[in-house]
Amino acid sequence: MASGTAGRARRARRRVRVVHPAAARTRSAEDWWWDRLAPSGSGYHLLQSDSMLLVLPGPGPARPRAQRRAARRAQRLRSPGSRAAEAKPRTAPAPTPLQEPDPGWGDRVPLEILLQIFGLLVAADGPIPFLGRAARVCRRWNEAASQPALWHTLTLSSPLAGRPAKSGAKAEKKLLSSLEWLMPNRFSQLQRLTLIHWKSQLHPVLKLVSESCPRLSFLKLSDCHGVTPDALIMLAKACPQLHSLDIQHSMVESTAVVSFLEEAGPRMQKLWLTYNSQTTAILGALLGSCCPQLQVLEVLRLLNLMWLPKPSGRAMTPGPGFPSLEELCLASSTCNFVSNEVLGRLLHGSPHLRLLDLRGCARITPAGLHDLPCQELEQLHLGLYGMSDRLTLAKEGSPLLTQKWCHSLRELDLSGQGFSEKDLEQALAAFSGSPGGSHLALCSLNLRGTRVTPGTVSSVISSCPGLRYLNLESCRCLPRGLKRAYRGPEEVQWCLEQLLTTLPSPS
Repeated sequence: MASGTAGRARRARRRVRVVHPAAARTRSAEDWWWDRLAPSGSGYHLLQSDSMLLVLPGPGPARPRAQRRAARRAQRLRSPGSRAAEAKPRTAPAPTPLQEPDPGWGDRVPLEILLQIFGLLVAADGPIPFLGRAARVCRRWNEAASQPALWHTLTLSSPLAGRPAKSGAKAEKKLLSSLEWLMPNRFSQLQRLTLIHWKSQLHPVLKLVSESCPRLSFLKLSDCHGVTPDALIMLAKACPQLHSLDIQHSMVESTAVVSFLEEAGPRMQKLWLTYNSQTTAILGALLGSCCPQLQVLEVLRLLNLMWLPKPSGRAMTPGPGFPSLEELCLASSTCNFVSNEVLGRLLHGSPHLRLLDLRGCARITPAGLHDLPCQELEQLHLGLYGMSDRLTLAKEGSPLLTQKWCHSLRELDLSGQGFSEKDLEQALAAFSGSPGGSHLALCSLNLRGTRVTPGTVSSVISSCPGLRYLNLESCRCLPRGLKRAYRGPEEVQWCLEQLLTTLPSPS
């Protein structure tokens, strides 16, 4: 009996000894990786969670590595299928001291790292609602989310937009009371602000912005009412970095805009307007050289208004214009009455213009465009959509455009224009006459509704290997099956192959 008991004890000791070398090898590999990532004395420590491993500066957590090893060893011994659990040694291991609950790795991440992570998220999705939710996670996250440097771009929409006036005004007052605390404590470094659907409390909001946001550089008012000259002048004086103003779709008096331009005009770079009966006064102020640094000017025309510039009663000396202007948009969906004279007055001093959008401007002629001082135009939009049947369009002159800007044009829109087949052939031939026989700049060409011929289209595709968009819809001179829009180099090349098969072979 004693010999059987002794034999079982020896077999149990052998089983226990078999388990230990493998476990020792596992622990040694893990210790090797920990020592490689954060060796002792390096000033860094590792913090392990469910899905990540962080290398953080400073001393390590209070839990020593020996305690982690003891906890893993105890877990293996407690597992029911392990052979080590079957062998019960005579001496019980010392109990592992109870550990306090882990407060979470978020509290141990340095504030600088949190700010960088939050900054990336804010740049992608904006500060709201992420920063508001992150502030409720823990104290460290609240401290990071409260940094004014993260609140640099903001959109404030009036609550209950579209509701009755009384309930909307009450909701605006409630939000205004919250902004009175948020503006000085969170928005002191605000740079870009968009206000949407503000009706009754717009003036108090703009007053708060002028008092608490000295770094404001961009302001957009969309569907806002009650913009007064005092509010805009107050912003111009309190925000010395304000250089962009977008008041499209808002009810703003021309006197307010003119007063603002007189105060902040020398530093204005971008301006977005909606055309109305009072826009002539604003354009007059612009032509009076109040904004010499203007780079972008867009005048959006409403569907129920026609742009009819009033002729000047007496001869006016042209001002310096806009020497820094790079983009001008006077587009509309229906016909307007912008003429060569109006365009010349706007652009006579703009040699650096890159984008010119004149869609719907049926009175602009190629001769008027050829006289413009800009030499490096990249985007030219002259499309006439749904109006060419009611107008008498020019049939000649398109070569003046391509011969002047064929070296720099990236996008050209001639949709709906009435140029003849031969005129378009001469115009598009300018792209094949560039040095080397190929034009790499042109990537978008809209010939919708024109009289372009198959030979002209195949020639321009062959000469422009960078062409990515080609619109041939409603081109009456092209064969059926090819009158559509082509997107991507593969579709454009397919169009070229089909055109080459339909062209008659030379005799």
